[in-house]
Amino acid sequence: MKEDILIKIGNQIKERRKNKGITIQELADKASVSKGLISQIENSRAIPSLMVLIEIIRALDIDLNIFFKEIDLDKTAKTILVKRKDEYYYFEKEQALGFKYHRIFTKAIENSTVDIVLLELEPNASRPMVITEAFEYKYMLIGQIEYCFENEKITLNEGDSMLFDGRIPHTPRNLTQISALMLVIYFFEDKI
Repeated sequence: MKEDILIKIGNQIKERRKNKGITIQELADKASVSKGLISQIENSRAIPSLMVLIEIIRALDIDLNIFFKEIDLDKTAKTILVKRKDEYYYFEKEQALGFKYHRIFTKAIENSTVDIVLLELEPNASRPMVITEAFEYKYMLIGQIEYCFENEKITLNEGDSMLFDGRIPHTPRNLTQISALMLVIYFFEDKI
């Protein structure tokens, strides 16, 4: 199930519950589930099984067809997505020693994709030059990084930011003895 739809389902349940003046506990009791599960579903932190979802919708005294019809699947609608830091997805890339990536958010937007990650660079972290089929935005949160390009080196301190074409070979280097942390936003343009 797509993240957008899960958010819309959670928002719809929360909105319907509040409109009926029902507390989370009351809804949980009616649907025979825990209060914590209702809260997690409403805040897009849990994916309910189909049977649990049906029981919640019934507990709200809503027709299933109406509930799902009211979930607007229009891609032009504006959506606010919140992702808590304990939900970030951790990953590593090949040939990168001491690079700890934490995926914050990835979203396809019409003919492009935005990928937002936190990159933690340990002291002495290393990797070869790389290229990325995206524009890259970097924002330094902690520490000092030297960005190495083929013919240029750029130092970024806390609060500095940089946007560049990731197809230029590049690699960062931590200049301190503490882990550096930067926010990285990749803008991928999908090929049509």
